[in-house]
Amino acid sequence: MTRIDRRALFASGAAAALLAATGASLADTPKKGGTLRLAVPRDDSLEQVARGAVFDTLTEIAPDGTLRGELATGWQTDADARVWSFDLRDDAVFHDGTPMHIADVMAVLAEVGRAEALAPNRLQLELAEANPGLPFLLADNRFVITLSGQSVSPLHAANGTGCYCVERAEDGRHFLGRRVEGHYKDGQAGWADTVEVIVIPDAGVRAEALRDGYVDVAALPDQTGMRGTRGVRFHPCEVEMALAVTGAVGMPRQIAGNTALDDGRIAERWWMV
Repeated sequence: MTRIDRRALFASGAAAALLAATGASLADTPKKGGTLRLAVPRDDSLEQVARGAVFDTLTEIAPDGTLRGELATGWQTDADARVWSFDLRDDAVFHDGTPMHIADVMAVLAEVGRAEALAPNRLQLELAEANPGLPFLLADNRFVITLSGQSVSPLHAANGTGCYCVERAEDGRHFLGRRVEGHYKDGQAGWADTVEVIVIPDAGVRAEALRDGYVDVAALPDQTGMRGTRGVRFHPCEVEMALAVTGAVGMPRQIAGNTALDDGRIAERWWMV
């Protein structure tokens, strides 16, 4: 997909519809099914992946760095980039069955500026200072949309609009998410039936779990225990080895680079072959 200049995206949310329709460039055709299992260190990796699976934000940064809409279908701003308007999806539903309402979005945006409903699916956000990068800022997982502005924790009670609902979770230890049937992203993301994230503090044990087939992806594995292992790919490369991935996993051609785990979106973007 051709990279689109950020300034053009700020001026109009029309590009969001195009990007959402085309999606990220993929190395192979994603397949539905299976369980994607990840071993991560005892840091914020589990929370990043769980948030990316369970919650949505207004906008999303694709693996190639371009911006697209998620819960927002479009956005516009004034010449000063201080007053913004956002058009919202009308088919997003929280995992407890409650349809997303404009008030849920306004509750989250209250910490950014003064939000006002213009229509049932259109809001205006007035900032104290101009910010031409606001659509990129709102893609950060600090601004996930929750029901009535509820907290994102504890993890086992998380209630979002994302591709995966929580089936079982223990903060700082384990997360199991199951794909939501009939999700608005069907056919575009959320390929695995279930996603499991296991915290394994020791890098050597993470490498061993991957080699022995207990997990499909290991974050920051022990490099000496992984080099030369057959049937394993490394991201970004074998020298750095932020991720070790078995051949059973399908990966996007490009992987967002802010964090090793595809900016926390690995659960919905990767698939089992």
